[in-house]
Amino acid sequence: MVFFNVLRRFPFACLLSAPVAVALIFSVAGNGWAQSIPTAPALTDDAPPVDPVNPANIEDLRPLSQDGSLLSMRSGQRLIEEAATAVAAQNYTLAISKLQDARQLFNQLSNFYQELYSSFNPIDNRIADVQRRQALESAQMRDEATYQLALVHRARNQPDLAVPLLIQIVRSQNPTRDLGQRAYRQLFELGFVDTPYPRNQEPAPTSTAPTAPSN
Repeated sequence: MVFFNVLRRFPFACLLSAPVAVALIFSVAGNGWAQSIPTAPALTDDAPPVDPVNPANIEDLRPLSQDGSLLSMRSGQRLIEEAATAVAAQNYTLAISKLQDARQLFNQLSNFYQELYSSFNPIDNRIADVQRRQALESAQMRDEATYQLALVHRARNQPDLAVPLLIQIVRSQNPTRDLGQRAYRQLFELGFVDTPYPRNQEPAPTSTAPTAPSN
């Protein structure tokens, strides 16, 4: 078809030598094809480039950084606050459920951050230190939730369920720290241990009511 179109436009093409005629045909056909191929739109500078190192415009798209995320410190704190509200309404069953969920969540977070710390420790000290701090904060909140759970069991007259939780706190926190001392004092008040600590001080009564964590 292209050949006959060339002949109509250039009737003398048949008088040319074969190589010249073929070159003329492909030259005309190439011009026609080039006109039929659409060109790509030119790039504009309307959209700002994304910084691959610190994409600030992508920060808001990270799902786990949102307030409603389940796998976050804020989610665990919210569970503890809901448990305190349930205790105030004497809904101990709901309080236990909330505190168990919070305890499990904080324990998972602590383990995850600890694994990241172990991975980055010999590679990047700055990232490793951040992960270590987050692991410690998560473990602290886990022990706080555990302590509140033990208090709910004590309020329900279930000391046999409170004692194992309190011992876990003493082991995790160390008896010299405030939360560890409070947990040991609970063990003394329950009658599980006979010697108060510190031994040179009269142990003050501890509260049996869970409280919401301070922000």
